[in-house]
Amino acid sequence: MKRSTKTIRLAAVAAASTLVLAACGGGDDDGGNGDDAGKVAKGDGTLTVGSLLPSTGDLAFLGPPEFAGVDLAVKDINEAGGVLGKDVVATKADSGDGTPKIAPGSVDKLLGANVDTVIGAASSSVSLSVIDKIINAGVVHFSPANTSTAFDTYDDKGMYFRTAPSDVLQGNVLGNLVLQDGAKSVAILARQEAYGEALADNVEKTIKDQGGNVAAKVLYSVDATSYTSEIQKIKDAKPDAIVLISFNEATKIIPGFESAGIGPQDVQTYFVDGNTADYSKDFPKGTLEGIKATYPGAELKDDFKKRMLEVDPKLKDFTYGPESYDATVMSALAAEAAKNDSGEAIASELVNISRDGEKCSNFADCVKLVKDGTDIDYEGVSGPVDLNKTGSPSKATIGIFAYNNDNKYDNTDYITGVVE
Repeated sequence: MKRSTKTIRLAAVAAASTLVLAACGGGDDDGGNGDDAGKVAKGDGTLTVGSLLPSTGDLAFLGPPEFAGVDLAVKDINEAGGVLGKDVVATKADSGDGTPKIAPGSVDKLLGANVDTVIGAASSSVSLSVIDKIINAGVVHFSPANTSTAFDTYDDKGMYFRTAPSDVLQGNVLGNLVLQDGAKSVAILARQEAYGEALADNVEKTIKDQGGNVAAKVLYSVDATSYTSEIQKIKDAKPDAIVLISFNEATKIIPGFESAGIGPQDVQTYFVDGNTADYSKDFPKGTLEGIKATYPGAELKDDFKKRMLEVDPKLKDFTYGPESYDATVMSALAAEAAKNDSGEAIASELVNISRDGEKCSNFADCVKLVKDGTDIDYEGVSGPVDLNKTGSPSKATIGIFAYNNDNKYDNTDYITGVVE
């Protein structure tokens, strides 16, 4: 049963306080302060949004809600009059999951369609593989799901943004959750790439800072077809809790855990945003029962969930759909604020429209304020989207979930944190 949202402090696990974390500066990023608005490139008058999201690969379960979020946003924007008097144009491409590396070719396709902003990728490592190509073309790179801390310090020329928080926050929430549940010795099994390593590092840091023991931190290749040696290392550590930081390869790793006698029914197990999915058709009933999971995002309201289902009635998961919606709406509002649909113009206004103004929560209401010359503070369906100077949320919510007998997950709590 879902409980109300609470906040916690970094150094102590306690309700009704604030989780405040430090984020590193992002290179020479101006944070879209708008000072160079008169110097940016001029757009062609039509806002073109490109979706670089996973249709294939181990993150393909994230693709449908993310594509639906973009499609719903474009629908809402165009029904409210479009951007700069014209309908928004949308084009889609498959990012894959990095194995094989199809994203560079997909970016070429999007750039060939004259996109002004690219929504994606879902995978941090995929985004890192194409970020230079996107931003050097003068196009905004705006991810709904990248959480790696690598983006906090990346020299992105002020052109990279995200609506998902840095893993500093999720790692802290997850690490504290594991300790709250009574674990004394924790093992971490994670993907060996930007996302997996960064999240594993932050979980480990939190556990150690709070006096816990990380008995093993094992990384596996994203190209791995077998996980036998890595699972044996986890077993040898004799943990009383396991954190699995994976993508859909969890469907192979969990049976490996079971065969080794360290399955979810033997050792308390935790998932993260990369593998929190509906596994009702993948495992026998009860396999995942009791697993706990975390992923970024505020509570998904029933009305928004219904609207996403109208766009794609086949949706089973909604992860990062709201963040995709917000990234698209924010790009449109920034173009209106700049009176220019070029990527550089959008980047110059994205931070401004996300904070410190008159609050509004949908494109139709927000764009009226923008046209009246009002400074706005867009409140997203994904939760707080106040962007800091690195282009990342300065406040965000992490949901905590628990798997039931059907291998589906239900929310148990929400924790909000502030990243300074």
